[in-house]
Amino acid sequence: MQSFIGTGVALVTPFKKDFSVDVEALVRIVNHVIDGGVEYLVVLGTTAESATLSQEEKELVIDTIVKANAGRLPLVLGVGGNNTLKVVEELKTRDFSNFEAILSVSPYYNKPTQEGIYQHFKAVAEASPIPVILYNVPGRTASNMLPSTVIRIANDFKNVIGIKEAAGDIVQAMKLIQTKPEGFLVISGDDMITLPMVLAGGAGVISVIGEGFPKEFSEMVRLGLQRRVDEAYKLHYLLADSIDMIFEQGNPGGIKEVFKSLGLSENTVRLPLVNVNEDLASRLNLFTKKLS
Repeated sequence: MQSFIGTGVALVTPFKKDFSVDVEALVRIVNHVIDGGVEYLVVLGTTAESATLSQEEKELVIDTIVKANAGRLPLVLGVGGNNTLKVVEELKTRDFSNFEAILSVSPYYNKPTQEGIYQHFKAVAEASPIPVILYNVPGRTASNMLPSTVIRIANDFKNVIGIKEAAGDIVQAMKLIQTKPEGFLVISGDDMITLPMVLAGGAGVISVIGEGFPKEFSEMVRLGLQRRVDEAYKLHYLLADSIDMIFEQGNPGGIKEVFKSLGLSENTVRLPLVNVNEDLASRLNLFTKKLS
């Protein structure tokens, strides 16, 4: 799927100080990342604080992004959960006409076996009317989707077109790249190891830092895909400190602080998340001003 080569960004949901969804800020952020040169947008992922959004708010976020994007870039919608039947029901009833794929996280909290993960995604793949990108993020789900399970799913269901691999394990990512079927996309879910993954044969990234600094990060990925290694690593090291900082006290608290520094939105997050502390906010603000 050529649409998903390069940099995708997991869009935040900006909130006003009263914790309501800030539609105007969301439009500004969509334009910011598109103008910055990213290749596609991911809607209602983890970074969107989707766990704290009501159904009405989710629809508002979707509608706002679809209108702001105006067909400029491919859109991916986060549709996942730890209740397989509920995920299947959404896949069968939602209108996906504005989306090119779904991003579906491996079930969290339940801690399924590898066979349970396979059966979950079998149900997802059979129900989804559009292509599926798997999402492995053991730090949040408490279970690791092993390469053997991913490859089994990829071979059995042709509409499963890739994986956002966020185990933070370059060896596991390389095993996926080595054993994947032709055309299956291994997409980095970790900003810090995106470039090594791309150079090893990965397809790109679904990024958080790429939302704050889309021009530099998406260019780094393009240079990596073109095997222009020295130029790509120059940008990697330019951004490396900011990648550490935005995740230092949790996501999306860090990236929302960057957006506040850029004048795009408030830094408001919803409980149980809280704002980054003053020290980190000051360092992020300094870095943002230095880069811009």
